[in-house]
Amino acid sequence: MGRCLHSSTVSSLKICQLPRILVPYNLPFPKSCTTNSQLFQHGVCTSGAKTNGTFCIKVALSEVGNKKEYTKIGADSTGSIPSSELLQVVEAAAKTGAQVVMDAVNKPRNVTYKGLTDLVTDTDKSSEVAILEVVRKNFPDHLILGEEGGIIGDSSSDYLWCIDPLDGTTNFAHGYPSFAVSVGVLYRGRPAAAAVVEFVGGPMCWNTRTFSAAAGKGAFANGEKIHVSGTNKVEQSLLVTGFGYDHDDPWATNMELFKEFTDVSRGVRRLGAAAVDMCHVALGIAEAYWEYRLKPWDMAAGVLIVEEAGGAVSCMDGGRFSVFDRSVLVSNGLLHAKLLEKIGPATENLKSKGIDFSVWFKPENYHTEV
Repeated sequence: MGRCLHSSTVSSLKICQLPRILVPYNLPFPKSCTTNSQLFQHGVCTSGAKTNGTFCIKVALSEVGNKKEYTKIGADSTGSIPSSELLQVVEAAAKTGAQVVMDAVNKPRNVTYKGLTDLVTDTDKSSEVAILEVVRKNFPDHLILGEEGGIIGDSSSDYLWCIDPLDGTTNFAHGYPSFAVSVGVLYRGRPAAAAVVEFVGGPMCWNTRTFSAAAGKGAFANGEKIHVSGTNKVEQSLLVTGFGYDHDDPWATNMELFKEFTDVSRGVRRLGAAAVDMCHVALGIAEAYWEYRLKPWDMAAGVLIVEEAGGAVSCMDGGRFSVFDRSVLVSNGLLHAKLLEKIGPATENLKSKGIDFSVWFKPENYHTEV
């Protein structure tokens, strides 16, 4: 059982130890089925479908070939600073921000709005201030991009810190357990080290789980090495996606993808915190996550954690990914190509309509290798 936190000091921010439950993926599926309907739910035929067995699947999505290799997004080098030092500061910064959030999690929220439904709280701002203090104390000459504070520092630096002081603010405001503090550092535009402190449990027993990774060093949760799942069939997968605040063409396109993948998988979840969603893929409890219109601070930590856990990362058209791109697909790697068979054309269709997929939120004059 996880242990609730009571202390307000960073050093005592305890880590939960929640047991993982492994579910065998050996349900019997027939080799073939016929249908005059598209009414499927989690691999089970529903009304209007004809089948010679209990289960019916769309076979085209079940035949996954060999795992394709996708371009690595992690940094090949960390320059003059060892990756271990970057990782140490990344973790300290994320845990410092998490302590601010933990101190506020059971207190009344002071909520304001950046948009019609886009929330921000005093806790977002206080968490970012605390994180900035850690980063600037250790690396005063590094460039920083924070969700709340924008760009700070020297754009000539090779290092860019991407900070989301409270990913999943709406969930936090409601006390719903899917939010996190996310801190990632790039070296010349490529993720070098990352940490995500996820809040788990809920009211009366909040706890945290810390994910971390350094390029080429593996991914960890609470200090234990983690790996993506070995699921290689879409109909046996649990998928995750997200939707932005603007109900525009990308939003509508992803709503259709949500419906399509709900028909052929065990389910598609929408939890509302991108960093958390990606960490769940890295942990092996979900097989893939995709979303349009994320920002660098949403993705910088999570994508590296997925890759270091053995997963694959690309844009939603299948192209090479950078944290300044406007779409992301992360997966266990085994399902990546099959997911792109639907996600890729949908994204290309958006491009044909003139939807902008150029890089964004890249600091001016910041040098990258991507």
